[in-house]
Parts: sequence; C-alpha cells; structure tokens
Amino acid sequence: MTKTTPPTAARKPHAVTHHGIRREDPFHWLRADNWQEVMQKPETLNPEIRAYLEAENDFYEAQFGGPTATLQDKIYKEIRGRIKEDDSGIPSPDGPFAYNSRMLEGKQYPQMVRTLREGGPETVLLDCNVEAGEGYFGFAGAEHDRSHRFLAWAADRAGSEYYEIVVRDLETGIDSPETIKDTAGSYVWSNDSSALYYTEYDENHRPFRVRLHRIGTDQADDPIIYEEKDPGFFVGVGRTQSDKFIVIDAHDHQTSECWLIDAEHGGEPRVVAPRVPEREYDIEEREGLLYIRTNADGAEDFKVVTAPVEAPGAENWTDLVPHRQGVLILDTIVIRNHLLRLERFEGLPRIVVRDLRTGREETVGFEEEAYSLGMSVGYEFDTTVFRLTYSSPTTPSRTYDVDVETGARTLLKEQEVPSGHNPDDYETRRLFATAPDGEQVPVTLLYRKGTPLDGTAPALLYGYGAYGMSMPAAFSISALSLVDRGMVHATAHIRGGMEKGYRWYRLGRREHKTNTFTDFIAAAEMLINEGYTAKGRIVAQGGSAGGMLMGAIANMRPDLWGGILAQVPFVDVLNTMLDATLPLTPPEWPEWGNPLASAEDYNRIAAYAPYEQVAAQDYPPIFALAGLTDPRVTYWEPAKWVAKLRATKTGEAPLYLKTNMGAGHAGASGRFDRLKETAEAYAFALHCVGLTD
Repeated sequence: MTKTTPPTAARKPHAVTHHGIRREDPFHWLRADNWQEVMQKPETLNPEIRAYLEAENDFYEAQFGGPTATLQDKIYKEIRGRIKEDDSGIPSPDGPFAYNSRMLEGKQYPQMVRTLREGGPETVLLDCNVEAGEGYFGFAGAEHDRSHRFLAWAADRAGSEYYEIVVRDLETGIDSPETIKDTAGSYVWSNDSSALYYTEYDENHRPFRVRLHRIGTDQADDPIIYEEKDPGFFVGVGRTQSDKFIVIDAHDHQTSECWLIDAEHGGEPRVVAPRVPEREYDIEEREGLLYIRTNADGAEDFKVVTAPVEAPGAENWTDLVPHRQGVLILDTIVIRNHLLRLERFEGLPRIVVRDLRTGREETVGFEEEAYSLGMSVGYEFDTTVFRLTYSSPTTPSRTYDVDVETGARTLLKEQEVPSGHNPDDYETRRLFATAPDGEQVPVTLLYRKGTPLDGTAPALLYGYGAYGMSMPAAFSISALSLVDRGMVHATAHIRGGMEKGYRWYRLGRREHKTNTFTDFIAAAEMLINEGYTAKGRIVAQGGSAGGMLMGAIANMRPDLWGGILAQVPFVDVLNTMLDATLPLTPPEWPEWGNPLASAEDYNRIAAYAPYEQVAAQDYPPIFALAGLTDPRVTYWEPAKWVAKLRATKTGEAPLYLKTNMGAGHAGASGRFDRLKETAEAYAFALHCVGLTD
C-alpha cells in the first residue's frame, strides 16, 4: 500500500462465546498479548501490530497532517500567544516557608521553588526541565516533609503511569541514590520525615497496595501496610488537612472505604466504616472529630456527618449538614474553625463557609450565567484563609484569598492573555435541550459577538458524560481559536456527569447509559433548531469515556455531524468489560455493568458498544487519537475501531487514526507539545466545516 491508500488491517479468525452468544472479532489480534510489558517497554510491541499502527500514522500524515501543517502551526502559535510563558503560581505558606511553582519562557515543565514565608529571594527546589531530558516526562508532583529538609518527587518516563519516587535533600540539592520504583504515583510523608507511604500496582496495573519505605533502607524490605483483595477496588494514600492521620482510601466508582494511620506514631491502619455497596464517604479531622462527606442513608446528593475518631463507625455518625435533594455537595475542607463545602445548585457551583463554633454559614457565589469555581487551602490547617478560583467561558481565571473571619476577599492573580483578550467581544449562554424523555439538558455556549445565529455558523459540540464528572464552564485559551474563526463552541452537560446532582449521574450509567448518547444528540438538535448551527456543520468532540460517546453518536446519527474528534476513545467497551485482566475492568463494572456475570448486562452493552455497532453506512469524517502506553484506554481500542470502520463503512469521508508511539492517556507530557496536539485536533475540526483560513 502507499501513503495515499488507507491501510487495511488483516482479518484473523477469532471467536468468543458468552451467555450462548458467539461473536467474531477479526481484529482481536491488534491486542498485544504482552500488553503489560508494552506499557513499560514500548519497544517490545509485536512488529506486525507496530507496522499497522505506523502505517496508519503515515497515512494520516500524508493525507492530513502534512497538508494542514501550516494551519496547525498557525493555531498553535495563536494558543501559545495566549499563554504567559514566564508565569508563576501563587505562594502557599507552610511554617517558615512559602512554596510555589513557576513556568519559564520557552520551557515545557515547571520549577518548584520556595521563599521565606515573609518573602525574599527564591530557591529552586526542583527544575523539571532539567530532570525531563528529551523523552516523555509525566510529573506526579512533589511533596516536602514537615521538617522542610526533604522533597519527594515522582515522574513517569513512558506514559504508562508507573512512577519512580526520588528523595532530594534540600540542604545539599542532591537526590538520594535510593529510589522507589514502579509505584502508582500516590505517596505521603510520615510526620517524623523518616518514611514515605506509597501505593503500588498489581500485575494488571491496578493500585492495590500501600507500602512504607523508610529512608535509607532497601525497597525490597518495605513492609506492606495495606493490601486490597478485591480487584474491583483501587487504593490511594493521602492525609487529613490537620496532619493527624494518614488516610488509605479503597474505592470503586460507587463504594468507598477509608483506613486511618496515626501520622505521628505510625502503627496499623484501622477502618473508619467497613464498605457497604454504593455507600461513599471521605473524611477530614478536627480536634478528635471526623467530618465525613457521605451519601449514606439515602443522601443521594451527599451530606456531612461527624463521628469521634475513637469510635468512627457508621452507627456513630451524626448529621451536621443534612441532605438536601438537588444540592450536591462536591467537596469539603476542614480548617481550624471552619468547614468549607463546594456545592452545585441548579447547575452552578457555590462555596459555603460554616463556622464550626457557632454553626453560622456564609455563601460565596457569582452572577454570571455560567461559570466555574474551585477552592483550596494549601498546606496549613491552623488558618482563616482559603483560596478561591473563578472563571467563565468569557472571563480568564481569577484567584482570590478569602478570610473566613472577616469576609475580606483579596485578588491574588488574574490570568494574563499576552496576545490580548476582551471579554466584551464574546457571549456566554446557558441553554437547555429537551431529551427524548423530557429531561432538560444544560448546554453552555461561547461565541464571538457578531457571529451569525441564522444557522450558517459551524459549531464544535463537546461532551463527556461518565463517572459523575461534570464539565466546568471555564475559560479556555484554546477554544478562542475556534470562536474567533466564527465557530460556536458548545459543551453539552449530559447525563453521566453530575451537573444537576447525583441523580444526573445515576441516570447516565449502567442500564441508563444510552441517555448519555441521546442527550448529546438532543443538544445538537437544539443548536440546529435555535439557529446556532446547521445539520452537518457540527463537529463532535470527546475523549476517553467521551470517546465512547463519539463512537455511539457516530453510529446512531451519522447524518448530524460534519466531523468527529475521538481522543483516546473507549470504543471497544464490550470486549474490555469482558476482559478481567485489564487494569480498569473490575472497577468499571459498577459503571457499565458486568457482562461476564450478567447476560442482561452483556446484551445491553453490546447494543450500544461503538465497536460492535459499526454498520455499513456513510460516516462523517473521523479523527481518532491513541496512546501506545495508555493503561486506561488501551491503544487497540481505537485501532480496532478504525480497522472495522475501514472494512465496513460506506462513503468517501476521511478516516484517520494517529497513535502517539511514546505517550499514554494524557498525550504528550510537555505543555507546548500538548498545545500542538490541540492545534492538530482543531485543524481537523476547522477543515471539516471549511474554515481553513
């Protein structure tokens, strides 16, 4: 074949039978038998599989990548021009110091720095640009110890999410020769600075165990502190804001269980409340009392309860913030005298501050039609200040310190757009689409004022709709490259997320999964009916579980779309849920169903799985992106999907697969390399609707 001829994947006999149903899968061979090894050593990939992926890459480059290189470069420079390259974060105080990160002009990765608390010259603790070298560098953050003498930092150098933890002596600036290899990237210091608690993977790349590494000892001797026996549960390790406890968290998507270790003295972990199916909880601590955010007792949108540290079981839970239907408690933080909670009410976020001494509450909100809101408190517990971050599709990010005692709000930083940005040039709207069952689906729009709203404008419609993840109505420096060219940028807040409470999530998973797809289609039809765009002028975009959405809506309504951008798309969902050896499969069964155990789940998933439902019909232009070392959506899912589409679809619309042969789920690791990937995707979207400058 030549680079102008689409690659053709070989068809090889492969059949499986479940629940008496036999299915042929002629492209099964694209799944490498040694996939665990490939995650860490990409060079071990079967040569025949590599040849196919590289043929697809060559075809993409010849047919699209090369011909649109000028447009891609123009978009890349536009987006990069909106970034303040020599940007600094905001110092976060901790004891005698204040810690910060900053980016340098022209550099891909951050520096970690600190000053004395009252200010003064910066000391560079870690320069990731030096550590990264030339290859992939997935930085998992850095954590200093309580003595401020040591810095633990972790990096993944293949994109496979295996992290090596390194300890640096901040007095000498020298890294210890001892490293903690092949960790799952979650780690915390003991309070006495003598040891690190960290997580590690099982043979199927699931974080399942916590070990304790004492500085100066061999990793092989690290004792096991906790080991999870259920392959459906992932394990993480963290700490309470009060620094009193190390917290081990075992969870799937609907059930959680926490264990506490005395951060000062160590010892055996003890369970807070044994797991109960579909009960979730997380914890903070203050003065011997646990503050627990939970959905226990039917509190679908969550409530906050308290329990004594010494008797933390659910039988001792007492309501502090009762459940209110429709008011979703997303997150809680406890500081010395206050409980902060981030809520979502009527689709918009707000922060509620509760004085734990008096019970008095204050609410922080904003007046825009759509916006995003976040909160954090840095390192310290004994503080009266929390940090609030606000943005909207038209308004660049603003960060404030809020004093909970006085109510004073101090603007610390406003996102700079060096190439210029006038919010008054743009319009943000929050509209609603009516789903087939009558539900009202929120849709956030951004467009440039003066864009014709008579059905002639093209649109990009983004969606996700899984795991309860909500899509924020936030400022995007990238989206401006579309709207400045006359596109309408729309985000559909479809079921499967939690934009309208936990119920919105429940109605987009398992037996209700197809609501996610029909909500997205309803959003597209609303945009057409309201004159924002036209049929065949909408480019749909989604990644990961949102890539499943892309595959489903391509099968269901191929006529609606001008193009489809499917980034690391989870399109082979039936085969993945049938393969219990894959990293995410057992933890994902509560989300999608278990087709191994249930014929009902099997038939339901098979009825919408994008790979299974590929049909002999005309499809719109499709651009699929994959990562060879991706442990979340394995490379063979988009590869098999594209191979089947090539063998089955009718029509002449282009179909491209590009596999990043040196990266995983998140794509390229450097900030500018990621912008190039965005520019590539946007060039495809613009090309699909004829806006190629």
